[in-house]
Amino acid sequence: MASAEARRQQAHFLIVTYPSQGHVTPARHLARRLVHGAGARATVCVPVSAFRKMFPTDDGEVVVEEEGGAVAYAAYSDGYDGGFDRAVDDHTRYMAQLSTVGARTVAGVLRRLRGEGRPVTCAVYTLLLPWVAGVARDHGVGAVAVFWIQPTTALAAYYHYFRGGRDAVVAAAASGDAFAEVSLPGLQPLRVRDIPSFLAITSDDDPFAFVLSEFAELIDTLERGGGGGELPTYVLANTFDAMERDALASLRPHIDVVAVGPVLSFLHDDDDADETKTASSPNDLFDHDGGGYLDWLGTKPARSVVYISFGSTSVMSKNQVTEIAAAMAESKKPFLWVIRKDNCKDDDDDNEAIKKLVAAAAAAADTGGGGMAVEWCDQARVLSHASVGCFVTHCGWNSTVEAVACGVPVVAAPQYSDQGTSAWVVERIGVGVRAAARAGDGVVEKAELRRCVDAAMSEAVAGRAAAWREEARAAVARGGASERNLSEFVRRFVPE
Repeated sequence: MASAEARRQQAHFLIVTYPSQGHVTPARHLARRLVHGAGARATVCVPVSAFRKMFPTDDGEVVVEEEGGAVAYAAYSDGYDGGFDRAVDDHTRYMAQLSTVGARTVAGVLRRLRGEGRPVTCAVYTLLLPWVAGVARDHGVGAVAVFWIQPTTALAAYYHYFRGGRDAVVAAAASGDAFAEVSLPGLQPLRVRDIPSFLAITSDDDPFAFVLSEFAELIDTLERGGGGGELPTYVLANTFDAMERDALASLRPHIDVVAVGPVLSFLHDDDDADETKTASSPNDLFDHDGGGYLDWLGTKPARSVVYISFGSTSVMSKNQVTEIAAAMAESKKPFLWVIRKDNCKDDDDDNEAIKKLVAAAAAAADTGGGGMAVEWCDQARVLSHASVGCFVTHCGWNSTVEAVACGVPVVAAPQYSDQGTSAWVVERIGVGVRAAARAGDGVVEKAELRRCVDAAMSEAVAGRAAAWREEARAAVARGGASERNLSEFVRRFVPE
């Protein structure tokens, strides 16, 4: 354990997250890298509802001790301590509560840490939390950083949209052609389907129109500095130079962006070992289905299993489940399929129908090794398993980065937000294929899915995926570009 004097000389990062698995998981990875890789302190600050799931028997603050350092976890209130229910609660009202109640309670965390002799030297926040910058300024924090957990290409698209590119984007989106080209400064040509879906909104009546104002505020903050302009403001991007070189170069004249990815703490653990667990280690926000799926994967040949997961928030319609089930049944390939229990939580008939479809697909695929469905799993361990040969994914950026770092070819089936941009990155670097969705409902049909799975599992794509695995790991290895970037960034905040 470090001495009291050594602890006083450490930079201390408070990482404030939105209450979803897709924000909490990368925040945890970043905290571990700051502590174990860069010698800093880190406190992950999550809403009460998430904290209670992560630490069911604790309250307030938990310190997870590991060899080489410790990550602290603290709770703040977003005004919905029982959790936000997307089927019942109003999102606009939630965001208003999050900014007012969240600001007040995060301020309390900052005051407590200072009073305990652990002042925060840099406040980091994930998307949708711009108010953190003002709170940090008001409590004497020296700098703020946005932890960008989407493709940096998406950030570049947002930046150039709000800095002169809006008319070109709107004109292309209004054409109704998903393949219409969009030219933005410094980026390779994109199509409408490749840009973040919110940029294609052309009506103020669109239910997601408010998102554009959120990103406009973020871009303003990044350019002028956080909390009203007095604080140095950075972007920590979960990417690496080789993967998104053009996007990083297009932003650097305007925004202080630091590529520190892939931010995946398991890349730094011992070979074949999960991240160190202790009695106080945090749970995921979803319960795992035990470890039976890992035993099952162990019975399958190398690169034979199709892993299917649409992440922690995307929902598969019954029509999409029907098409995937049919594709897997016909392919005779073994598959591991994640279908969350909240996928159709308000429709018991759909839930029953989905269970029957998956069971029938597993039975039909039995000659090829069968199939297995789980409600949740440890995705990093699944993608690291030698038997997994392909990942059918919604192409959230966390999943995309994990797939690249594990060398698993991707079948991209993006739905909204930055997922189309992630799919564009996958295609551009050649580690997978993008599935063509049916017009109207966006469903990927069985024939298209089979075609994409066969293409992704080809020797050519598998070879490129293996090469990018090495690129990703070299970036965060000792002396790698991202490892150097993170160490240099942390040194800026070591107390004098």
